[in-house]
Amino acid sequence: MGTDYFKELPNNWEIKKFGDVAKITCGVAATPEYVDASIGIPFFSARNVQNGRLDLNYFQYISVELHKKLTKNTKPERGDILLTRVGAGIGEAAVVNIDFEFSVYVSLTLIKCSKKIESEFIKLLLNTNYYRYLATRDQFAGGGVQNLNVQMVKDYPIPVPPLLEQKKIAQILSTWDQAISATEELLENSQKQKKALMQQLLTGKKRLLDENGVKFSDEWQRIELGLLLDYQQPTPYLVESTAYSDSYETPVLTAGKTFILGYTNESSGIYQDQLPVIIFDDFTTDSKYVNFPFKAKSSAMKILTAKKGVSIKFVFEAMQMLQFTVGGHQRHWISIFSNLVIPLPNKKEQQQIAEVLSLADQEIETLQKKLDCLQQEKKALMQQLLTGKKRVKVAA
Repeated sequence: MGTDYFKELPNNWEIKKFGDVAKITCGVAATPEYVDASIGIPFFSARNVQNGRLDLNYFQYISVELHKKLTKNTKPERGDILLTRVGAGIGEAAVVNIDFEFSVYVSLTLIKCSKKIESEFIKLLLNTNYYRYLATRDQFAGGGVQNLNVQMVKDYPIPVPPLLEQKKIAQILSTWDQAISATEELLENSQKQKKALMQQLLTGKKRLLDENGVKFSDEWQRIELGLLLDYQQPTPYLVESTAYSDSYETPVLTAGKTFILGYTNESSGIYQDQLPVIIFDDFTTDSKYVNFPFKAKSSAMKILTAKKGVSIKFVFEAMQMLQFTVGGHQRHWISIFSNLVIPLPNKKEQQQIAEVLSLADQEIETLQKKLDCLQQEKKALMQQLLTGKKRVKVAA
């Protein structure tokens, strides 16, 4: 949203200081000797606010006596907002949607909305780029620890539509959140199902049927990766300029989590000879399966191709099953990783297993694209609704 956030607001929308329409307080500190990992009253910290929601997968506990002392003046309740004050997710907000008692650590800001504002609407506002920018803007001044000051939050300018309009906007966007949550759950289930398939198929615990409908029964071998894959240095395929653009065609890859760093318009030095391949980070041992032309960013990457009679997709999936601890800042493929051993069936069974896992990948990819689309559509709708550029109908 940037600095244009408050331009051309509807006439019946007001701009208020956040501190004038909400009670905003900092969480409290509790020294380690008062915190327990298993019993007492839950003690929430910044890690309990993730992706605009409360994350209840982990929290610590404090004694009932300390909880009463800490919440004597301000007690967290359903409908309040928790705003993170520290860390990579600084400025992220979630609405309290639980009824059990808890205390709030100093890494969170507790916000109690007045009757003029709807907490779900405010949460949506706080999670926009504009307020995330405000949260991080001046935090490194003087070289101190990144920390969102409560007074800064109180000074936030907040657009306030009529209350019924706030509620309607929050209701509309909540339907998108429900669709996003449902898709995230389907995606997570598909990923778990693929992992379970890998555990069964790549170890030979579950055998598939051949083209005649007969279960494979040949003995598996145990073979070193270096005997299954050839390697190539990426030097001829390194990108020259990092002036990437989504309008360009050729992806620039890394074997790490980011995978596609951007797209280049360079027409020479594109790897496309022996696809598919595995790209392997020689330092971290991360790897990616690639079945499209690409350029590379780092010289610390090996391009791995399958030897004759080997399914590269099978080998890639088997590599993901290896338990390997990276040690030291060294290149791992030649010295260590190529010597690791995987169980290997005959070529036909390799191909059958690879096809089953590829189908699982397709389902995961389809759900991921759907999720990305829903998130982008919600973001675009938020831009319109939260600035009043698109109005909603409410009862008179």
